Amino acid sequence: MLKVIKSGFYTSIQDCGRFGYRVYGVPVSGSMDLYSSQFANTVIGNSRNDAVLEITMTGPKLEFLKPTVIAISGADISPTLNEKPIKMDSIITVQVDDVINFGALRKGIRAYLAIKGGFRSNKVLESRSMYNGITSSNRIQDYDKLVYESYINEHRELNATVKYDRSIIETDTLEVFKGPEFNRMSKELRTQIINSDYKIYKLNNRMAYQFMPLFKNDLKQILTSPVLPGTVQLTPSGQLIVLMRDCQTTGGYPRILQLSNNAINILSQKTEDNCLKIRLKEF
Repeated sequence: MLKVIKSGFYTSIQDCGRFGYRVYGVPVSGSMDLYSSQFANTVIGNSRNDAVLEITMTGPKLEFLKPTVIAISGADISPTLNEKPIKMDSIITVQVDDVINFGALRKGIRAYLAIKGGFRSNKVLESRSMYNGITSSNRIQDYDKLVYESYINEHRELNATVKYDRSIIETDTLEVFKGPEFNRMSKELRTQIINSDYKIYKLNNRMAYQFMPLFKNDLKQILTSPVLPGTVQLTPSGQLIVLMRDCQTTGGYPRILQLSNNAINILSQKTEDNCLKIRLKEF
């Protein structure tokens, strides 16, 4: 068991997501930054889809009740083990009664804590990803106890930091493709959207990010149509909405762009302070 002493701002169990159920209106969910989540799993020899903790902005305080190994990747939230700093992207051996804590947010916004064998929460629709209405809660709570299997690390001398692709955290450019309604925009509007700098509006979460500035928009709304994580919609007010991992399955705003999967990873690590650009790619 892993005892949750403090849950942090928004900490949830996530895996790669819930597939095959969008026809029923069920979001994909899964780790916002799939690269960092899967990287942490890879460091300790897990399956890429094993369930991890997604830690947002302010980390939890956790007490281990069984020995195991962990790895932390993604945002640097100053992790410590028994009040001593620990390395990111490396195998960390923990013993019974060890305590993991987090401090100042240095870079990025979401960190991922992988544990040997993955967290063993209940699977719902073939996934452990937390989402309100599908699982009993959308995040962990103080005093929760999270299940994992005991593991004794017999190869401590082999533990080494693995090279993490820092561009996920460092780059401010998002790769995008044309959406179904892209060519319905005027040439002038297309040029403005592709060449503008963007800020993330304060209203953002696992479902969607809103971008500023606003554009003068004369596009008509469309019939409700399928959308995906990474779909960029243009609202009647001229605002861009980027759908994220917990997004709905259909929408009525024009779908003007589509983020690549890597661009979703990058965006999920950004804050309102970042200045973002987009780079249009052809299929």
